[in-house]
Amino acid sequence: MNRRYFLMSSAAVTAAKAVQTPSPNDTIRVAVVGCGGRGNSHMGAWTRMPGVELAALVDVDDSHSERYIGALQRRNQKPVPTFRDIRKVLDDKTIDAVSIATPNHWHTLQTIWACQAGKDVYVEKPCSHNVFESKQIIAAARKYNRLVQMGSQSRSSPALQEAVQKLKEGEFGEVYHARALCFKARNTIGKTPVEPVPPGVDYDMWLGPAPVKPYTKNRFHYNWHWFWDYGNGDLGNQGIHEVDIARWGLGVTHPTKVTALGGKYMFDDDQETPNTIMASLEFIVDGKPKLMTFDVRHWYSNNEAGIGGGRPGNTIGNTFYGSKGYLVIDNYNKYYSFMGREQTPGPARTERDTHFENWIQGLRSRKTGDLTAEIEEGAMSCVLMHLANVSYRLGRTLNWDEKTWSVKNDPEANRMLTRQYRAPYVVPEKV
Repeated sequence: MNRRYFLMSSAAVTAAKAVQTPSPNDTIRVAVVGCGGRGNSHMGAWTRMPGVELAALVDVDDSHSERYIGALQRRNQKPVPTFRDIRKVLDDKTIDAVSIATPNHWHTLQTIWACQAGKDVYVEKPCSHNVFESKQIIAAARKYNRLVQMGSQSRSSPALQEAVQKLKEGEFGEVYHARALCFKARNTIGKTPVEPVPPGVDYDMWLGPAPVKPYTKNRFHYNWHWFWDYGNGDLGNQGIHEVDIARWGLGVTHPTKVTALGGKYMFDDDQETPNTIMASLEFIVDGKPKLMTFDVRHWYSNNEAGIGGGRPGNTIGNTFYGSKGYLVIDNYNKYYSFMGREQTPGPARTERDTHFENWIQGLRSRKTGDLTAEIEEGAMSCVLMHLANVSYRLGRTLNWDEKTWSVKNDPEANRMLTRQYRAPYVVPEKV
């Protein structure tokens, strides 16, 4: 391993900044890391966007990168180099930035490496796999002065920006409760046996920071979400979008108490994470209590507050309750509201996000304030999700100390705020 990603000197960092800062008129060259389902959206964005060039692809599964190279050729677009190891593109001074769509357990380390190499980063949600990583990813972005955005695209929806502004301006009175919902009809993943690693897959690189365990299909593409070594369950998959929106609209950062309960119901399969979980997070803002609740359901369910109407099986959204009415966010880009005891229809709007474009605009302006989901916002939302998962796994309430980023009087919980990293894929204490 090239140790400069961990030990880059201040002089080297300064040089990297000089090389890696595009002017407003430059073409921005982006490498995509992780070419699966979400990575396809990244690749599509960079090949369509004016002033942006897809520079390279990185994936541990050759079939993923080869599939997209074939798609480029069918569209008469030039192929790009492909790699299995992100460090290959970090060595390339002609690449300005990376967009990361790998499994959760890789997000923070790859982002830190990229920042140390002078690259700007778009990283998918959740940006961290545990609380420690949330802290470290913020530190890396600050130390190396990089533009880092988390893929919580609702932050770039003009409709949701308007909704949150109305909440903050008091149109709904005192907003005291945000309820976040993730009801998705997810079937059982079944059980899959240990088998040989497929040809063209670098399984050791895929495992990265995680412990070595035998290959099974359920531990690999997509279903890794349901194993603690790599994912965070649906609370950290679909649910982190709703947690982030709830925190944004409620205007909160650190909780005081976190309680979660749930379990695995109906199915006897390989999944480790809960398919049903209910979390309650308490906050104090300006001396007043605020509440966030979060509900994950894995099977058939009702459509609360009209959320998900017309889409059987899925209810994805948020409801904010205030002293003058309530506001509903349906999915990513739509809100509507009701006022007073009579529930008179209030303001409403639907408008899609421009999240990828927002990141590119930030790269050109070099202003972190121009990013709608700058990494500190994303990382703090991930902290809430991680604490809820720890509370669920331990079966008890956590009392959070925001000054020390630790759980009060609970050594066992504090050990679960980080992980044992597999060398050499270690998230460093000092970035």
